[in-house]
Amino acid sequence: MIYLLLFFEFFKIGLFAIGGGLSTLPFLYDLAERYDWFTAADITFIIAISESTPGPIAVNMATFAGYKAAGTLGGAVATLGLIVPAIIIVCLVAKAMEQYRYHHYVQAGLRSVRPAVVALVSVALFTIVRISLLNWPEFIQSMDWAVLINPKAVILFGVALAAMLKFKKHPIIYIAAGAVVGIFIAP
Repeated sequence: MIYLLLFFEFFKIGLFAIGGGLSTLPFLYDLAERYDWFTAADITFIIAISESTPGPIAVNMATFAGYKAAGTLGGAVATLGLIVPAIIIVCLVAKAMEQYRYHHYVQAGLRSVRPAVVALVSVALFTIVRISLLNWPEFIQSMDWAVLINPKAVILFGVALAAMLKFKKHPIIYIAAGAVVGIFIAP
């Protein structure tokens, strides 16, 4: 039964997550709230692993989340659920675009989707910042502004951002460096 549920849930994600892999994050957080497959904190690890492995991030996230929920078969089922809508939609859109590509309403519709995609990615960004750079649960519990920011994480973020902007190396170098630094500065 879990496999059918995984397929259905990731099919919905694949159907409505427009704009790339990070737009799937609000859907993953919703799954974390509704099921015990993985926690919201696990999503940080899902993102890190998905970003550092080859392939599209959404597919990697579906595979990893499905694996966390129901093992290897769960990963395969979640991945299949995620990609089936894309296959169907791409085939339908390709056929329609041949005929209606320059139609005014088609162009207007495509332009109108962009702000919704920006909103999805912005929610994902806010959630990642809250988990990675802030001590959000402690802040909510105490309402003490002094505990809100995680100074080690913010410093690491600043150094990594500056290095990425200056040196433009492959992202895996920064991920590996972050892991090494994290091991040494972990509490």
